[in-house]
Amino acid sequence: MKSVESKFLFALTNLGSEMALKREVAAQQPGWQASYQRKGFVTFKVPPEVPAAEVLDEPLACALRLCLSLGRYHSRGQAEAAIISEQPAARSGPLHFLRTINGWMEREAEQVEAQPVMGEWVGTILQLGEDECWAGIHRHERFLSGDPGGASILKMPEESPSRAWLKLEEAVRFLGIEFYPGEVVAEVGCAPGGVVLALLGRGVSVIGVDPAGMAEVLGGWSVQVRPSAAVGQPWFYHCRKPAALVSKRDLGGDVSWFMSDMNQAPEVVLAECGRFCKMAPTIRQVLITLKLRDLAQITEKPKWFAVLAALGFRTMRLQQFSVHHKEFALYAAR
Repeated sequence: MKSVESKFLFALTNLGSEMALKREVAAQQPGWQASYQRKGFVTFKVPPEVPAAEVLDEPLACALRLCLSLGRYHSRGQAEAAIISEQPAARSGPLHFLRTINGWMEREAEQVEAQPVMGEWVGTILQLGEDECWAGIHRHERFLSGDPGGASILKMPEESPSRAWLKLEEAVRFLGIEFYPGEVVAEVGCAPGGVVLALLGRGVSVIGVDPAGMAEVLGGWSVQVRPSAAVGQPWFYHCRKPAALVSKRDLGGDVSWFMSDMNQAPEVVLAECGRFCKMAPTIRQVLITLKLRDLAQITEKPKWFAVLAALGFRTMRLQQFSVHHKEFALYAAR
């Protein structure tokens, strides 16, 4: 495979997250120098002693996509030619094209939805203006979205009671999360039921913790008493309590996931995660929506990871999705 000589990267991010991305990079990789920037687009220069291809493994929560930059071109055709000539390995892989409209990424409606395979090189062309196209490549790996620019085109079903449905489905698609029929999820802050609906549709049962009422669409799955053993169909049990009052008896002995969409500070949510994990040692995976008052809090990521590590979690990933605003998905697995 031809060696890539580029010492520049470009990152695609949500509109408004550019400064947070630069803060995150400064904390993790102080040797990277922020360079050119547009809405939703930031470039970085990598120190000359660092192999450029290696930096693509850097987990950046604010980056929807991180690419080795092959440069700026006047047309899509020139950018595509650069990808093919500079990186022949990308010739047989997917080639993604996006344009930005006032900082928001837009995909071609006819773009093929085939997902790249692990280890495959993917080309990305981003059109920022009438005569400004950027070409880049990245290798598809775990915890990287296979969608162009890292942004899916998921559409929320009409029956979903909230946008939380999108957050769950985007996490599944972006992070490659798998659920299995018969699993039980404890979701804190579940009302009105967007995540619950998505999980039930995947054959997963849910213990929803929230004093508030749930949407009527969940009525067909609702049970009045939490089952003590697995059943043939997914069910939903509404535990109408504040999270702090939930007991081990409410959870039962077969909860495998902790999820939260609470409107609380990260420290509060992580404390509840720890309490639930102690009440239900069977919890093996966690998916939390962290809602920040300021995106500058991204620099607190090591502290959040340390809390999860102390609970026995070894695999951790923090990621902002295209459906988020001042939010991040925090995933962890034992």
